Amino acid sequence: MLDSLWRALVLLLHPRVLVWSLFPLLVMGLVIVVGAWLGWEGAVDGVREGLQRFDLSNAALQWLDSVGANSLRAMLAPIVVVALTVPVVVVGTLLLVGWTMTPIIVRIVARRRFPTLERHHGARWWQSVCWSLLCAVAAMLALVASLPLWLIPPLALVLPPLIWGWLTYRVFAFDALAEHASAEERRLLTHRHRWPLLAMGVGCGLLGAAPALIWAIGAAALILAPFFLVASVWLYTLVFAFASLWFTHYALDRLERHRAGLGAVTTPPLMPALGPPLAPSPPAAAASAASAAPMPTPAPVPTPLPTSPGTPMPGAPSGTPGASAA
Repeated sequence: MLDSLWRALVLLLHPRVLVWSLFPLLVMGLVIVVGAWLGWEGAVDGVREGLQRFDLSNAALQWLDSVGANSLRAMLAPIVVVALTVPVVVVGTLLLVGWTMTPIIVRIVARRRFPTLERHHGARWWQSVCWSLLCAVAAMLALVASLPLWLIPPLALVLPPLIWGWLTYRVFAFDALAEHASAEERRLLTHRHRWPLLAMGVGCGLLGAAPALIWAIGAAALILAPFFLVASVWLYTLVFAFASLWFTHYALDRLERHRAGLGAVTTPPLMPALGPPLAPSPPAAAASAASAAPMPTPAPVPTPLPTSPGTPMPGAPSGTPGASAA
């Protein structure tokens, strides 16, 4: 995990990564500017009227007037609008990074560190889009359902990073393995390493809280809220680009080790097997016995004895006719 962390930090400064980080910034920045131009004032007025309509919120506003906090009452409606807008901006930036930057990041990491890793294409682009949208909806529902628990101070510091960490883990772990792993490998690895992946997601969720420090400036941040939202989009883009790099390094490394382990298990051993040899089959035994039988020895050829010049050879005539006549 730490090895993938420092590799992600180094690769975050890659020129191609920095250039592609401008695309989510341009898209979300355009959406924020157009939305603020069309509906910022209407949203603030609507929230202010809604606060005055409910008895509990109206009592809180009257209490602020009684203690002389009129300026805080005037800022309360813009604070609510910003608080409702920031989660949407965060989720939109995360989805844009996952859809546009993560495929580029996976190719860069695979080319530089895992050039021999085979691609099994376990998920298509539309599956990645549907999965990230489903996870985003689940995270937003969990965020809304946990709002009453934010009144408890410890949970207010724990629940948002945990929810954003879960969303980051589910989206980027899927996208990092979509091209190289098969569907079975992806499910196996995400289940086997779910706790390290969740810890990485929570760490990125805590890191994503850094752009929220922009709103600590005060009333000036609320007056220039659309511009500060655009600036926070770029910071969120860098955070999620780092998260994508971290998850890609970690996931592809675990995929390579998983396949190497499978290869070591399935490769037959080179050493001969120990134990008594197996009995051969009957045809093989007959052929082996036939090959082991001794060959017949040929009969020796008699060697003729040496003779003197006047001694006739055995079986030869004793003389010529002319000599017997004489």
